[in-house]
Amino acid sequence: MAPETVGYFGFIVLFILMAIGLPIGVCMGIVGFGGLLLILPAQAAFLKMAVTPFDLVSSYTFATLPLFILMGEILFKTGQGANLYSIAKKGFGRVPGGLAIATIAGCAAFGAVSASAIATAVTMALVALPEMKKAKYQDALANGSLAAGGPIGSLIPPSGILIIYGIITENSIAQLFVAGIIPGILVGGSYVIMILIRCALNPKLGPPGEKVPIIEKIKSLSSVWEIGLLVIITMGGLIGGFFTATEAGGVGAFGALLCAAIRKKLSWTVIKEAMIGAMKTSGMIYGVLIGAMIFNYFCAASNLPGHLSNWVAGFALPPMGIMIIIVIIYLIMGALMDEASIQLLTLPIFYPLVMSLGFDPIWFGVIQCKLLNIGMIAPPVGITVFIIAGLDKTVPMTTVYRGVMWFILCDMITMTLFMAFPQIILWLPNILK
Repeated sequence: MAPETVGYFGFIVLFILMAIGLPIGVCMGIVGFGGLLLILPAQAAFLKMAVTPFDLVSSYTFATLPLFILMGEILFKTGQGANLYSIAKKGFGRVPGGLAIATIAGCAAFGAVSASAIATAVTMALVALPEMKKAKYQDALANGSLAAGGPIGSLIPPSGILIIYGIITENSIAQLFVAGIIPGILVGGSYVIMILIRCALNPKLGPPGEKVPIIEKIKSLSSVWEIGLLVIITMGGLIGGFFTATEAGGVGAFGALLCAAIRKKLSWTVIKEAMIGAMKTSGMIYGVLIGAMIFNYFCAASNLPGHLSNWVAGFALPPMGIMIIIVIIYLIMGALMDEASIQLLTLPIFYPLVMSLGFDPIWFGVIQCKLLNIGMIAPPVGITVFIIAGLDKTVPMTTVYRGVMWFILCDMITMTLFMAFPQIILWLPNILK
């Protein structure tokens, strides 16, 4: 059997295993190892199976992810998300739709210290949802802003999606982090502008709140000064070249512990819960990535990426035309699958193709991250929509989806800009090289 044929059958088996409910990492590991046995000598297949887990677990680069996850867990357990939202509320609450804007700002700020979009969405929902209900915000806007705000944390560094992309494709995680800063600001800004326009035209969507004196706004900053300092030190050190991405994660985790101690919120219970939470999340990701790396070797051995490149070349489309097709595929998959599965399934196939077309790997990393963000809120399988609907059981899921459609529209606009003007993403990394 030809290697390409084994590759095609491998994907069919993979989707069957996923359909019956096996974890994605297990599915990819089984198919990858089985495929390697059919293509390579048995000794080579068993060697890959033995070496891959050790190489990944012992990787210095991969330590970046668990360290940033630990930092986010500590800040989550000590309630800093509520403080960030409180400051944003005082800053924006007076304008029409101000609480929804504060939600977006709070998500962006918490995303700067957390590698998890889900943790960001849950943290902000627990503090922002009661406030917006009390202020008589329309349910679609209130829940939609929370569902859409969570994934911003996946674009703003530290980003778990960008870390995994960097590990699998062997690109600089520091460069990817830097590249995500401006797109993250633009995406959040587009959400804010949309909310302002809609609420100005229809104030009943999000009534303005009470005016807060400027002195009180300034005083409120004291509740999160250490988080601001932590972000400046970790991201500033990373951008300035003083830290590697892994060292920045270590500094961030230690700094989060120090912040908790300064606030007198550090206890053995907090440390235990944060450590266990970080280990569970990291262990799950390790398992998935081990399966993904074995599957990557199978894809390379089956020559599927090269076969796909040759097939696409037959269409005689310009590189951007092919890239638009890839974007459409990501959007369709995002509406049907979770973002982790999409990322791990598509990178072995699309990354070599995108590189053969001459696109920048850092640019594609951010584009892919944003496409996965859209998938997190797109119907019918938007993970953050399910989470927010689960937290607010008084609102049907259709209402939450109706609310996020406005944010998806903003995403389509910003995605078009990122595609048409790659320097929006690449300008800052190029300056700091």
